[in-house]
Amino acid sequence: MIQTLNSMVFGWYPYLCLTVFLFGSLVRFDREQYTWRTGSSQLLRRRQLMWGSNLFHVGILVIFAGHFVGLLTPIWIFDMLGISHGAKQMLAIVAGGVAGLMCLVGIALLTHRRLFDPRIRANSSFGDTTILLLLFVQLLLGLATIPISFGHLDGYEMVKFMAWAQGIVSLQPGAAANVLDVHPIFKAHLVLGMTLFLVFPFTRLVHMWSAPIWYLGRRGYQVVRSRDGRIARSGQPAE
Repeated sequence: MIQTLNSMVFGWYPYLCLTVFLFGSLVRFDREQYTWRTGSSQLLRRRQLMWGSNLFHVGILVIFAGHFVGLLTPIWIFDMLGISHGAKQMLAIVAGGVAGLMCLVGIALLTHRRLFDPRIRANSSFGDTTILLLLFVQLLLGLATIPISFGHLDGYEMVKFMAWAQGIVSLQPGAAANVLDVHPIFKAHLVLGMTLFLVFPFTRLVHMWSAPIWYLGRRGYQVVRSRDGRIARSGQPAE
């Protein structure tokens, strides 16, 4: 029974999430282009938005890059470069911990701003608040894996996740068996991570597809008109 449930969650569910993620994004772009954006509330609590948004986005980009490279790079490449499993594990703990704490501060500021400012809360949709809270929980789960990882400094626990992720991407049967006996915190982190891919096309997260590489160095401003008709210019991303 446990093996069957594990196969369903970590063998079948990933493909459902990836399919909805890819096709849902394409359909939304094709049929609902005017919703392909992130909402803006930058005229309210701008300083808190600036700090929260910058810390969150920098941290999440580092985390995403680390997960992408760490999980999907074939193990033989690390072996060829002379990077041991233990060294890779320690790098993931240190870099992931620093980026995770940065991201935690940022998302805490954004969550406080959205939930405790009556004007921002009134202009927030259910989806806006829900996806922010899901990201918050996912980040907490990710940070909770760090103390557990200190008990596996040989790095072989991480190899299980690499074998699982690469098995899913390469359509290998039985990939779910790689994570059958891992700690429940890791499993919860994986499940919520896959669920974020599942709900991605239906949330404001789709604006990430449109983020231009030159964004951080741009000289232009986002123009936002306030209720009294005045125009505010901001170089900060809308939250």
